[in-house]
Amino acid sequence: MCPSSQPFTELLTFLSVTQIFEGLPSEQLAAIAQLARRASYTKGEIVFHQGDEGEGFYLVRSGRVKVFKLSKNGKEQILHIFGEGDHIAEVPAFDGKPFPASAEALEPTEVLFFPRQFFLTLLEQNPALAINMLKSFARHMRRFSQLVDNLSLREVPGRLATYLLQLSAQSGDADIVTLDLNKGQLAAMLGTIPETLSRVLYKLSREGAIAVEGNTIQILNRERLQQLSS
Repeated sequence: MCPSSQPFTELLTFLSVTQIFEGLPSEQLAAIAQLARRASYTKGEIVFHQGDEGEGFYLVRSGRVKVFKLSKNGKEQILHIFGEGDHIAEVPAFDGKPFPASAEALEPTEVLFFPRQFFLTLLEQNPALAINMLKSFARHMRRFSQLVDNLSLREVPGRLATYLLQLSAQSGDADIVTLDLNKGQLAAMLGTIPETLSRVLYKLSREGAIAVEGNTIQILNRERLQQLSS
């Protein structure tokens, strides 16, 4: 979908509170806002395909985007779900190589697109922005390291337990968490299939570790989940 212009003042307000641009002087934000192009996507619409040329990077304005890879037999592995304020595909924007994965809107979504060459020039002129990008790279590296550990070192029950504990931590260690992914999407994120995920949910419920009602899960035995996650 072709990007279009975004009202300037709205962009400044949004950019100023994102992790990648927060703390930058107003004149730098203004220069960045001038680069931004807006694009809207419907649920299920592809933002970019694996192998497409990395012409720039994206910042989620609203909605959610999943980044995923497909195996040769069509199995999907979700790498991450990005929401408002998150940026996507900044590595191809730097090295100019094709996108290593695909991205799809999970719901009506609006993104801001920043062309590669203009942004590289801006980075050269703004050390504070470069530092923010380095911090962002570090966060992404930690997240993908955790993903590799989860998929390679844990069985499905451990992966699910880790995910539930992470959701709980994001809500202040709440005992009730709400899944914002359907069963198929959650299975793809955990590197399994929906049928296996259903069996694991049932088993943990029978054990008394969790209680499941719709898309809401109550943590009944946190120690058991921590044991599975470790």
